[in-house]
Amino acid sequence: MPVSIDFLVTSLIVVVSPGTGVLYTVAAGLARGSRASIVAAFGCTLGIVPHMAAAIMGLAALLHASALAFHTLKYLGVAYLLYMAWNTLREQGALRVEHEVGARSAMQVIVTAILINILNPKLTIFFFAFLPQFVSANELHPLPRMLELSSAFMVMTFVVFVGYGLFAAWIRGHVISRPQVLAWMRRTFAAAFVALGVKLALADR
Repeated sequence: MPVSIDFLVTSLIVVVSPGTGVLYTVAAGLARGSRASIVAAFGCTLGIVPHMAAAIMGLAALLHASALAFHTLKYLGVAYLLYMAWNTLREQGALRVEHEVGARSAMQVIVTAILINILNPKLTIFFFAFLPQFVSANELHPLPRMLELSSAFMVMTFVVFVGYGLFAAWIRGHVISRPQVLAWMRRTFAAAFVALGVKLALADR
């Protein structure tokens, strides 16, 4: 059974909406170029896997029912976003300019991208509520169907994030050649990470 247009449209709206993953991918593209932006997009996509697996296996119900589990993961995510904001201001984080991205740097990008998405409990609950809406109650094999939908969502996430990242890499030359612009962007990205951290801190189950 093919993936429905409704699912694709809804997924596209969710994926295109700016969030932590988009912000990090754009920052990677601006600071380190197209290769780093693709690596960041891949890392953010991989970071979705645990949430989808948790939703499919029903573990999201634990996060929804247990205030301790939810808030523990939530505040770890908040702390990590604030850490990223601090590092960005110190020129050590997402907007650290590098002319060449080596294997070690690429690994740092991908690990950070994965952690950004893993430490957001809202994603698990979102997929727990989102995926079943597109699985018929009469579906003979619901698990393969949910895996199919999850794969489609991940492919869309990767493609859209790569688009964001490559656009950022394209304008990179205009940014890194102007120190004042780069300093302004560091402050803007740091503020955005703080804002996303505050939003996550205020999120309810």
